[in-house]
Amino acid sequence: MLAFMPDSLLPTNGLVIVAKRDCPTCVLVEPVMQSLDRAGPLAVVSQDDPTFPAGVRSVIDDHELERSFRLNIEAVPTLIRFKDGREVERTVGWERKEWLRVAGAAAAGDGLPDWQPGCGSKSVEPGVHEALIARYGESGLKSREIAVGNWDDPIEACFERGWSDGLPVVPPTDERILRMLGGTHRKPDEVVGLIPPNLAPCTVEKVAINAVLAGCKPEYMPVVLGVLEAALDPLFVLHGLLCTTHFSGPLVIINGPAAKAIGMNSGVNALGQGNRANATIGRALQLIVRNVGGGLPGAIDRATLGNPGKYTFCFAEDESDPDWEPLSVRRGIAAGKSAVTLFHGEGVNGFIDQKSRTPEELVRSLAMGLFGVGHPKLCLAGNAVLVLSPEHYKIFKDGGWGRRQIEDALYQALKRPGRDLVQGAQGVAEGLPAQFVDKLGDKMIDKFQPDGLLIVRAGGEAGLFSAIIGGWPGQSVRDECQAVTREISP
Repeated sequence: MLAFMPDSLLPTNGLVIVAKRDCPTCVLVEPVMQSLDRAGPLAVVSQDDPTFPAGVRSVIDDHELERSFRLNIEAVPTLIRFKDGREVERTVGWERKEWLRVAGAAAAGDGLPDWQPGCGSKSVEPGVHEALIARYGESGLKSREIAVGNWDDPIEACFERGWSDGLPVVPPTDERILRMLGGTHRKPDEVVGLIPPNLAPCTVEKVAINAVLAGCKPEYMPVVLGVLEAALDPLFVLHGLLCTTHFSGPLVIINGPAAKAIGMNSGVNALGQGNRANATIGRALQLIVRNVGGGLPGAIDRATLGNPGKYTFCFAEDESDPDWEPLSVRRGIAAGKSAVTLFHGEGVNGFIDQKSRTPEELVRSLAMGLFGVGHPKLCLAGNAVLVLSPEHYKIFKDGGWGRRQIEDALYQALKRPGRDLVQGAQGVAEGLPAQFVDKLGDKMIDKFQPDGLLIVRAGGEAGLFSAIIGGWPGQSVRDECQAVTREISP
């Protein structure tokens, strides 16, 4: 039972009905409201039309929905009886027996059906409830509020305060933050982890704020939280990736039903612009590192050149072929589960082969492209992601090859004798140290660490073009730095 003291326009002792014209049930019971008004005292709180209902003396215009919010109205019509300023009974919708019990004989509604359900209150429509909490209630938000003048441009204010990655951001108002928090069951004050380089605690609320800034929708929140948790896994070495002078930054690959549910792109232009989820989820991670952890370019972020993916680098794997083993399953996540894989990725290097027609030919050709990751004479110094386009994948599928056979064949094709890789060989100073090669003798050396070549399917159906995304040299220390795959919690 609510303990609500009504305002001066509402009866301290008597009945209150919350209604709206855009509700067939409210229109149906208009004669009942007129009858109750004659019996009095009655006040009708009208959400959308101050002339409705007709024939009632006290109709309160509630188009701002403050009274509906304070009365905690979820559906209309709602009939409430007050006694001594306190709510003592309520009923929702139209049910004759209940209205008679709460309001007495004047609520008989002769000629009306015995029962008819009501409609949703305007105060609980999507996006409205959060705005009402911010305006009239206790939001529960803990982050410091920044006042912006009435004549100031809030987007420019975000730029001035350094909250942007160089592109415009969405100003994080209370309403938007609360709406974003509605996308997760996790509590706003839960600490997700410590964000480098400053190791600042990051709550779910702060994740939501940066998701707003990035342009995310509330339904992206579980994925954003999963991405952040993967990034904070010690094996991902986010601090080291942030402060390296290398090109690389976090590359986000999403698998499972979550990607489909939020409309992520795994097809045409999957690595490019145009898809909101792809663009904003990766951006949210980068903004969290910037705004919570203090990872600013030119400060702790010392990339010599960087790459455009440091704005956002996120896509979903194409799982449309049931014969293909998704990356997340390959890396230990149960089939049918949503997961994120984070890789330390450079920019995209296009791979063109429009001549190969057999798996064997295509493997040898792909190996030639993969040799160039980092440098053709550097081995075990960084890993790679191979993004197989549908047409290249079809060559493998038509040849009866699945993921495991492609991986094994590529690893074999990427082996080379140490003498070809040693520093100075072929007149090139770069390469493996002589003592390293001497130690191995004339054995064949792998290009990548075990499980260091990640293969995903994505892209449009036209074009025999795939992509190679090189990794960070920090991956050379396999026990301390790897790609990370984690299940995404709902």
